[in-house]
Amino acid sequence: MSTDKESIILDFFAGSGTTAHAVMQLNKEDGGNRRFICVQLPEPCDPKSEAYKVGYSTIADISKERIRRAGAKLRAEIESERAQKASELSFDDTNETAMPDFGFKVFRLADSNFKQWRDIRGSEQQQWLQQTIDFINPVAENATIDNMVYELLLKNGKSLNSTIEHTNYIYNINSGEVVLLLESVNQETIDHVLTLHPQKVIALDNLFSGNDQLKTNTVLQLRDAGIEFKTI
Repeated sequence: MSTDKESIILDFFAGSGTTAHAVMQLNKEDGGNRRFICVQLPEPCDPKSEAYKVGYSTIADISKERIRRAGAKLRAEIESERAQKASELSFDDTNETAMPDFGFKVFRLADSNFKQWRDIRGSEQQQWLQQTIDFINPVAENATIDNMVYELLLKNGKSLNSTIEHTNYIYNINSGEVVLLLESVNQETIDHVLTLHPQKVIALDNLFSGNDQLKTNTVLQLRDAGIEFKTI
């Protein structure tokens, strides 16, 4: 009752996803564009419960499935209503109601995808040496490209709802606000990046391993184009 059509509704105790369901239902009813942020700890389900028996090991798993099913149900209802209206003789020339956005993203709290520098006490030279060698590749052992993309979004002050375009090993964030190079780099890739006219480019330094000429050329080309360049 207290929301307008552009509200963001926050629920720190999502449970089975009732709030998310209600938000989508209300958007369906009045054409709103409300969004929701739901937070739920991965609280284990009772092994004796029906939810656990069919594969939902945590309350968070139930939340996600509830939201998926609610969105699918509401979408089916709208499509059915449209089909019904199309089959009826009507002099109502009002525009057809747009399909609400029933999509959602799921994020989990996790360790960084990049290795963290440890403060080694004393003069343990071998430990310092080993840590320096380990940091030749700064990417953590269990890191994934998708997780690195979202971590770098947050570290650069970008929204988790940013638009991400992925083509030719280039992750283009919000149409050029930031470009991420996390998979492969060659001169063709850099030439493509230049055509995007991004504000900032972030690349994994080890992608240039063994090709100092390419890295030097990249630094010079991006600098000449007025593009901020950073390596990790």
